[in-house]
Amino acid sequence: MKLSVIIVNYNVEHFLEQCLFSVRKALKLVEGEVFVVDNNSVDGSLKMLREKFPEVKLIANKHNLGFSRANNQAIRQSKGEYVLLLNPDTVVEDDTFSKVIAFMDAHPDAGGLGVNMVDGRGKFLPESKRGLPTPLTSFYKIFGLSKLFPHSKRFSRYHLGHLDQYETNEVDVLAGAFMLIRRKVLDEIGLLDEAFFMYGEDIDLSYRITLAGYKNYYFPETRIIHYKGESTKKSSVNYVFVFYNAMIIFARKHFSQKRASTFTFLINIAIYFRAFLAIVSRFMQKAILPFLDTVMGFAGLLLIKEYWGSYTIYKEGGAYPWLLVAVVLPLYLLVWLLSVFLSGGYDKPYNIPKSLRGIGIGSVFILVLYALLPESLRFSRALILFGAVWLAVVMAATRFVGYLFHADGFQLGRDISKRFIVIGSKDEARRVADLLKSTAIKPEFVGLVEVNEQLTLPDDFIGHLRQVPDIMTIYKINEIIFCSKDIPHQLIIDKMVEWHHTMVDYKIAPEDSLSIIGSNSINTRGDLYTFDIKAIDSVGNRRSKRLFDFTAALFSLLLFPVLAFIVVAPHRFLKNIIQVLVGHKSWVGYCKTAEASAMRLPLIREGVLSPASVFQSENIEAELIKQVNILYARDYNVWKDVAIFFRAFRKLGS
Repeated sequence: MKLSVIIVNYNVEHFLEQCLFSVRKALKLVEGEVFVVDNNSVDGSLKMLREKFPEVKLIANKHNLGFSRANNQAIRQSKGEYVLLLNPDTVVEDDTFSKVIAFMDAHPDAGGLGVNMVDGRGKFLPESKRGLPTPLTSFYKIFGLSKLFPHSKRFSRYHLGHLDQYETNEVDVLAGAFMLIRRKVLDEIGLLDEAFFMYGEDIDLSYRITLAGYKNYYFPETRIIHYKGESTKKSSVNYVFVFYNAMIIFARKHFSQKRASTFTFLINIAIYFRAFLAIVSRFMQKAILPFLDTVMGFAGLLLIKEYWGSYTIYKEGGAYPWLLVAVVLPLYLLVWLLSVFLSGGYDKPYNIPKSLRGIGIGSVFILVLYALLPESLRFSRALILFGAVWLAVVMAATRFVGYLFHADGFQLGRDISKRFIVIGSKDEARRVADLLKSTAIKPEFVGLVEVNEQLTLPDDFIGHLRQVPDIMTIYKINEIIFCSKDIPHQLIIDKMVEWHHTMVDYKIAPEDSLSIIGSNSINTRGDLYTFDIKAIDSVGNRRSKRLFDFTAALFSLLLFPVLAFIVVAPHRFLKNIIQVLVGHKSWVGYCKTAEASAMRLPLIREGVLSPASVFQSENIEAELIKQVNILYARDYNVWKDVAIFFRAFRKLGS
């Protein structure tokens, strides 16, 4: 057997599915086997593997054993002359395996090989070729010199920036995302070092290959898509500690005591420096907008107070009491900011409508509270009204400036309009378009493009593949979806690279799949479209749902003496109120059916009611129940709960 492909999976079902479809195509030209080692995933990966890829040799671990141990499990069972360690967040070209094996066969000095990697937008990933992380190399990278001089042989040694990305070259380190190793070399140098749980094992193995007298090659004549990219999780403090501690393990293992001590010293400085930057960065990302709103909001309230007092109430002399500035105005501001927060104004994407809605709700609450206050604390309704207007202007301005400067997470309206083209054969393009329309995206436009230039266009298609650049301009397209059933992966990557300057997003729809995958990162939620995309799983919707549950339960408890005469089974109603208050239940949950778990809908609290509670009949077909659950999860907003709560009020004792 020529090739053993080994993939370690952990909760990335849809990416794994796409990867395996591409591997299946590439293995048509090579005699090989595929292993998937699953590190105790809970996302449905195992079920998908057994149903769609029966040829895969599955090793299902009961615990997360880490990258090195999991790979070693499969390597020991594999029989290929070459072993390929492949990440699940990759897509290989149809002839990738035949090309890399031909190169290795022609170069007996090659112990390992890596390839040209691009991200989900067709941009070259510099980690495709890397140098050994010596103390100086690490110093240049840690303190940013490699970024300042990206093509310097000295300063950009970490990513070998002086080497042409289109030329085959010897390199020090192979990327763990695609690491082809000669079996004979593994037998000689041993398997992956299991001291590395995650990160660093590729550097260690690459170095041992060169120590044994073999060469590592960067081979750019084939490409893969690697969704994760180098920048993923760089702002995570946990990433900083895990990655740099892996570097310390490597240094102590391979460098002399003096060099290892120097390296460890540098790395320890880097760990705390990068961790500090990561903490500051994450804090600033979360806090900068509320901080600006607070400072500018309070400053505006003080100016309004001075102007209104001087020109109206106290124009003959005097001033507002200190209590207004010290207590009342800060409380007003707190209510407004809290209301904006609960309305999703500080959730990405930041936009003006959510903020204005929060200010409006907060203003109503403040005015109601104002009417209940004693006369001595009612300073002026004008301060509330002018304050609300001022805050609205401030928040609209900050979000508009963020949008103008393309800051991360800022948008002008509620939703960015999505305009797609789907490229594929007639039947597959239509299938994917229907899938796209069934998600929560609600596309503004979906155009179909025929991949085969020789075929006459059906009436519902807008052009052929060669016309895509013009189609993008005319129809203002911002996302392109390739149907991989019809299009070779070489062509997909070619077009991604060719159209890279257009800044559109790319996604790939695997054959017979309910997922559409793409863009830059495996960890970005917006980069995965599936049939069961769940609006109910968003942070804002979960918060709104819990807020409604608590508020409705509190009022139900206060009004229970009256409501007990309306609701069926009042004793159970009281029990439900308590359970909702403490968070054990929600007023509205899924319809009770075995299909809910089969659809892998997001977990929510058990509901007193369900979307089916508004139906007159209790005998509802299972298929309808299934669709109701999907629609509830996919298109959720808190007003659905409100409507169900009041329409099925008598059933609250269920």
